[in-house]
Amino acid sequence: MSQWKEVLEEAAQYAVGYLDGLPDRRVGSSATLDELRETLGGELPERGESPRDVIASLARHADPGVVASSSGRFFGFVIGGATPAALAADWLTSVWDQNAGLYVIGPAASVVEETAGRWLAGLLGLPDGVSAGFVTGAQMANFTGLAVALHEVLGKAGWDVAESGLRGAPPVRVLAGRGRHGTIDRALRFLGVGTGAIVEVEMDDQGRMLPSALGDALKLSAGPAIVCAQLGNVNSGALDPVGQICDLAHAHGAWVHVDGAFGLWAAASPRLRGLVDGVGKADSWATDAHKWLNVPYDSGLVFCAHPDAHRATMGARAGYLVHATEGERDALDYGPEHSRRARGFAVYATLRALGRDGVAELVDRCCALAARFAERLAASGRVEILGDVVLNQVLVRVPGADADARTRELIDRVQRDGTCWMSGTTWQGKAAMRISVSNWSTSEADVDRSVTAILSLI
Repeated sequence: MSQWKEVLEEAAQYAVGYLDGLPDRRVGSSATLDELRETLGGELPERGESPRDVIASLARHADPGVVASSSGRFFGFVIGGATPAALAADWLTSVWDQNAGLYVIGPAASVVEETAGRWLAGLLGLPDGVSAGFVTGAQMANFTGLAVALHEVLGKAGWDVAESGLRGAPPVRVLAGRGRHGTIDRALRFLGVGTGAIVEVEMDDQGRMLPSALGDALKLSAGPAIVCAQLGNVNSGALDPVGQICDLAHAHGAWVHVDGAFGLWAAASPRLRGLVDGVGKADSWATDAHKWLNVPYDSGLVFCAHPDAHRATMGARAGYLVHATEGERDALDYGPEHSRRARGFAVYATLRALGRDGVAELVDRCCALAARFAERLAASGRVEILGDVVLNQVLVRVPGADADARTRELIDRVQRDGTCWMSGTTWQGKAAMRISVSNWSTSEADVDRSVTAILSLI
């Protein structure tokens, strides 16, 4: 027991020091690849070391290679931090070390996921009774939703994909916007459908799918079809008119899957809820709690309006397993994994700590800070803002001659400077700096400090 105490105290001491230092810490990594390999690489030791020494060494040598993605000045990709309740619950999750796949070996984990899933469905405007699965991230949430969709649309066409696979199956069309996220294509590759099944639907200048173009595409064939709507374009933050999309798709017998990795959280805000009007009409939804809910990684979520189909697609049975009895819930029926971490504890703790009002405030505040970024940068006259700032995404470009090269150079300078960290992208053929505001701890001072740094580096 003394070893437990010593090693956990060592880890806790480092963790608290790291978190205390975040406001002033350089955001990007400060170590080179060679330096990290020098301190963290090498051969496996012949003799073991004390756990306390291992943790002390790991903390010391890994720290320079840690990107402060939990910092209030990290704006690269849509990555939230971890609220105090989420982080503490995640520590307990590791201590308890529950296998959340079966109720019998993790009853508390099962009930917590059941409860958190129900809370989230209500918060995100989804129908009563939807099923929920906790997966690694938005990639596996999209994979799971599309797997259920494939099972159902082929089943309605008289084909049992679970038994017969895809060889000889009726072709399935997947209608998705040109601005879709790459996880849709990747999920289709994993599922064996292939990206050749995608029918690209035109979008407007902000990245929203055009309902008229979808209607025309749906009319081209009466075969099995899945429509993928997107809530939160990865560059512009734009949201597809999901209600109209659902009406059109269902009129043609198509399944609607919503990729709402971060944009689905707009439903939690009374101010923004109108942007996702009709979202509850869809058949499946994917989102990610590590984004706007600010829980640690490994927190994707998939919801399905057809629980029986969800379980039929994902479930597994074996004689050596002790399966749930009436009223109990086995998580392995709702996702592709069997043995897995009890992800729901951190989500549950965060929802209780924030409450409905707190989640709405978090979403609204991030959007307001994104608008502040755009306003202050545009006011300088030295950069231009591409498109509208709809949610938490801002696209910045250095205008003039050699704009692409100058924009990319600015991104590199900002990342090397360390005050803040943004990623680059290409939007409508133009290089741009992509600012994503998703962290619960980001303040107006963080934005203003970052704006000053960016402008000083042009």
